[in-house]
Amino acid sequence: MTALGGALWAELLKARRSRGPWLSALALSLAPAMGALFMVILRDPEWARRAGLISTKAQITAGSADWPTYFGLLGQATAIGGFMVFGLILTWVFGREYGDRAAKDLLALPASREAIVAAKLVVYALWSAALAALVLALGVLFGSAIGLAGWSAALALRSAATLAEVALMTILGAIPIALVASVGRGYFPPVGALVLTVFLSQIAAALGWGAYFPWAIPALASGAAGPSAQELGLESYAIVGLDALLGLVGTLAWWRWADQT
Repeated sequence: MTALGGALWAELLKARRSRGPWLSALALSLAPAMGALFMVILRDPEWARRAGLISTKAQITAGSADWPTYFGLLGQATAIGGFMVFGLILTWVFGREYGDRAAKDLLALPASREAIVAAKLVVYALWSAALAALVLALGVLFGSAIGLAGWSAALALRSAATLAEVALMTILGAIPIALVASVGRGYFPPVGALVLTVFLSQIAAALGWGAYFPWAIPALASGAAGPSAQELGLESYAIVGLDALLGLVGTLAWWRWADQT
């Protein structure tokens, strides 16, 4: 078994034996479930008022109860909620050894530090991609169960492609959290960085600079700021790629050269 294979097997084993995959799946499963509930309320507000789901004074004006609207909600949930969940996955994957005071034991293994970082990132990518696929699968299941209108194969393929694009950019955009977790040697610095990043993303989007702020770009691609915001230029995709590259290089450099005593 190669050094990378051994490190990857160890990381997969740690993830499988933890509650993290189940908790993260539960967290993101709330998005399609709540989206379906919102579609039911949007389709029949009077019934929702009688059932006590919304206030009698509530005014429902946001879109229509159909598949295009529902798929849009799933994309937004993947971009915004997904960033938080994906960032927490990176926090756990890279911060666990520091929290458990086992970092020195990990570095003593017969595997290069580059192989250890690569294995952690592979597990993170697979884990996050599986969660994005779960959101789409549950969305189709819940949407079919409540009988949403407007379904077509072309719409489903287009929406799945958009969600995959949003998920990929979100996965890439969160990679710098691995560097924060490594430099911070634990859980709290990356969690703080996640909160700060979400806050700054809201400000950047409000000021009209969201297309140039790497952590706001996936939300714009999902249509969270309206259909016109989905028309992103090549520079936006390049910024996301550069953000991921800097996070990757920084993390590799930290693990390779930083004092890990």
